[in-house]
Amino acid sequence: MSLLLSAVVVAVAGCGAEAGRIPDAVAPDYVGQLPAIRLDSVGNRLDQLHDWARPRANKHGIPERALQAYGYAAVVMAKAQPGCHLGWTTLAGIARVESDHARFRGATITADGSVLPPIRGVALNGTDGNAVILDPAATSRSGQVVYARAMGPFQFIPDTWKRWGIRASTDYGALASALESAKPVAIPDLSGSPDNIDDAALAAGRYLCASGGDLATARGWRQAILAYNHSSAYVTQVRTAAKGYDG
Repeated sequence: MSLLLSAVVVAVAGCGAEAGRIPDAVAPDYVGQLPAIRLDSVGNRLDQLHDWARPRANKHGIPERALQAYGYAAVVMAKAQPGCHLGWTTLAGIARVESDHARFRGATITADGSVLPPIRGVALNGTDGNAVILDPAATSRSGQVVYARAMGPFQFIPDTWKRWGIRASTDYGALASALESAKPVAIPDLSGSPDNIDDAALAAGRYLCASGGDLATARGWRQAILAYNHSSAYVTQVRTAAKGYDG
């Protein structure tokens, strides 16, 4: 069963007949053309990606603030797990399918990365083909059954966020043990928020690298996306979107 479920799916232009022409064995090219940035710099480290993100935002119709989050996550994971080869285009492909880059139903991204209003998926109560997944914390608080809803621009379910969530604004050194591990190492008080696009992109990167190994290979990339959502149709959607972002 998938640990991350796509409860909100936005139609991707090009899916359907065109998407069917992309062989399943083909992974999106690994895009490593990211600027060298300091992960220990004072202030907002994502500001270093401004010049990199702006032309790509204009070219691909992606919010510049979202691109900064994808680029930063790719840079961080390249340092933490260099053998993973996570490209920003893969993160962008997932975010396109999950939330239209945090624009679902009129949501926007604030300067600090918060997505408002928060994006929530449908209740995962087993209807309409969805899995049945409870929200343990909410159930405990309310005293009655509360079904989980996928959260934020990358659509994490609560339990998965608890295991993989990370606060992207934290100094790299404080997160190194978690980022460099292929296991869900949780750091109390540094789990961040699934409603912050920086945190969500980095958490998604952690999960994808742990699930797929080397994402530069077709097998590793497909395995990672299937772990995110166990659906061949979903893999096709993400691949189509990701391959449309040529760096």
